[in-house]
Amino acid sequence: MTLCATKFTPEVLLSAPRRSAAVPNSSGTKALFSVSSWSFEEHKKTSQIKLLDVESGHSTVLVEDLNASEPTWLEDDVFLYLQGGEKGSTKILVDSTTNPGSAYEVATIEAGISNVKTTKLASGNIAFVVSALATPEGKLANPETEKKPLSSAKIYTSLFTRHWDSWVTENRNSLWYTAFEKKDGKYILAGPGLLNALVGTELSSPVPPFGGAGDFDVSPSGLIFVAKDPSIDPAIYTKTDLYYIPLSTFTEGKPPSPQLIETPGLEGYSQSPTFSHDGKKIAFTRMRSKQYESDKTRLLLVPDLSDLSKVEEFYKTDDGEGGWDARPEGIVWSADDSSLFVTAEQAARNLIFTLPSNPKDAKDLPNVVKTVEGSVGEVYQLGDSSSKLFVTSSSLIDNSCYSVVDPSHNSAHVVSSNSKQGKTFGLSRSSVSDITFKGAGDYDVHALVLKPSDFDPKKKYPLCFLIHGGPQGAWMDSWSTRWNPAIFAEQGYVVVSPNPTGSTGYGMKLQNGIKGDWGGKPYNDLVNAFEYIADNLPYVDTERAVALGASYGGYMINWIQGHPLGRKFKALVCHDGAFSTLNQWSTEELFFPIHDFEGTIYENRATYEKWDPARFANEWATPQLIIHGELDFRLPVTEGLAPFNVLQAKGVPSKLLIFPDENHWVLKPENSLVWHREVISWINKYSGIEEEQAAAAKKGDVVEGLAKVVEGAKIW
Repeated sequence: MTLCATKFTPEVLLSAPRRSAAVPNSSGTKALFSVSSWSFEEHKKTSQIKLLDVESGHSTVLVEDLNASEPTWLEDDVFLYLQGGEKGSTKILVDSTTNPGSAYEVATIEAGISNVKTTKLASGNIAFVVSALATPEGKLANPETEKKPLSSAKIYTSLFTRHWDSWVTENRNSLWYTAFEKKDGKYILAGPGLLNALVGTELSSPVPPFGGAGDFDVSPSGLIFVAKDPSIDPAIYTKTDLYYIPLSTFTEGKPPSPQLIETPGLEGYSQSPTFSHDGKKIAFTRMRSKQYESDKTRLLLVPDLSDLSKVEEFYKTDDGEGGWDARPEGIVWSADDSSLFVTAEQAARNLIFTLPSNPKDAKDLPNVVKTVEGSVGEVYQLGDSSSKLFVTSSSLIDNSCYSVVDPSHNSAHVVSSNSKQGKTFGLSRSSVSDITFKGAGDYDVHALVLKPSDFDPKKKYPLCFLIHGGPQGAWMDSWSTRWNPAIFAEQGYVVVSPNPTGSTGYGMKLQNGIKGDWGGKPYNDLVNAFEYIADNLPYVDTERAVALGASYGGYMINWIQGHPLGRKFKALVCHDGAFSTLNQWSTEELFFPIHDFEGTIYENRATYEKWDPARFANEWATPQLIIHGELDFRLPVTEGLAPFNVLQAKGVPSKLLIFPDENHWVLKPENSLVWHREVISWINKYSGIEEEQAAAAKKGDVVEGLAKVVEGAKIW
């Protein structure tokens, strides 16, 4: 029996179990994953490591420990996991799926470690690689035990000074390796302990702030990783290179020097390095521009690890643009290394594409592999010799779905859905649809539409208009605990989420069209979206519309506020948005404004001024809620304080919601609940839904009262 929520509320969204990607074992019969939940009754988090039976879809608990994380297969029925300990230490534990609860300790590391990757070596030992902070001397760093300075002063002579939500320290990310050997039936360390693979270099990996296990890979032949070029300013350039360190035992006391893999003509981010199964080839992606964080990724191949000077590009063209108008991301090799499976966005969905693993054989564009509805997250081979894939995905109605995909038969079937494909939330695919309309130029713009679960086509519902951030991003048919369209739909809105100029997944021309035109084509695309909705969706009441946006979407809310479209909305919500583009240089990643505003503020001030929402503050008149995190170093908190000051000074109804302990995103469950309640209360007040809900509640009370009177009359 499936238990369903009576209504999909913020409490239901935020307390629903959150599952990690599931990773199958070597035989493809079982998969490991972790799951966490938050209780608003007890105000605490619980966490488990679970085992999924791939055939039946049934899962069982292996470990119940708030500090346990990163379950990783060692054998077909043996796995390791990390356990956070006192004073920032980490235990490496090994357990069995056939006898769970019998875990033993391999080692305690006196620091925090993460991003575990392993591979079996020819000797039978298992290579073990993790990331952890390193001191300038190359030793393991532990912020919890290091000596605290007497002064809080911070002094910098170079960039970064701070990044994302933290002030930069002298410690840096690094990769550490060791090996496990089996003795008397148990794994032990084969060497002296964790060894710093990057000691003596100026390299750092994973690349902050979001780099993780996708920034490196391990095989019996060694380690590959990406790292920022240490010779250039990391705040002004995105240039990250791919390096190879040959290792055979993973106990080498002095690691060989990293070998640079050069890619002439491509100088941007390098990403997703992935060894072939035979360990002789490397597939990865790289961008061309060294100042465009969202540039098109080119799919590349090192065909022979013994000759790193040879790198081949898939779908290479003479003009350098590439023959495949997509941005490949994740990479998986087929069992026989003859094919690649790569993920890429396409029209609001993240899909799997397949192509030959040799660029010379990739004459046709990649084929789409059939998957379940929604967007693909992680992809793994289902067992060492299987042609099938094990996929973790989500959708607008389902927060986690595990499925088996068979590319050879173009089929996919669900193994386990966390929400029973939306049923536990009271959601269904029938609520999801798409619209396409003419953009500001000679192009079409696509939008996702989500209706209430009790939708009645004879009724009219107020419009909830969502504007995405990035700006090089997109609304996707995927799940979010921060911006979830279903939360608004279940309040009684029709939610429309347009992907205007600047959006990803529709080709590079549409994406690149926002450069130097922040308030131009994107704004006009949104105007066209609003008009299309008013003219073509009779069940949408645009007279009671509200608009919400975050980051660039928050910028656009402020831009709309000063332009005619702003008068079309009853209320606006701006989350961590930009008030003045002249303040873009208070951010940390300076390559972003340099690219998007076509130069520095001192060389091209006119473009920064042209698209500045603050220029039009005299026109601001629509009630607006402003939200900001004080740890947002990408758009500092003054970008939230300034527009609130303007609105208050002008006498425009406005509210300010500040989170001292949140960054660009609101992540803590209790804070997120406040966020949702304040946002919903604000838009419902001005759209008229609050009044409707009050009337419905009053009617319900009257009906209940009458029922009691009738019941009483029967008794007498």
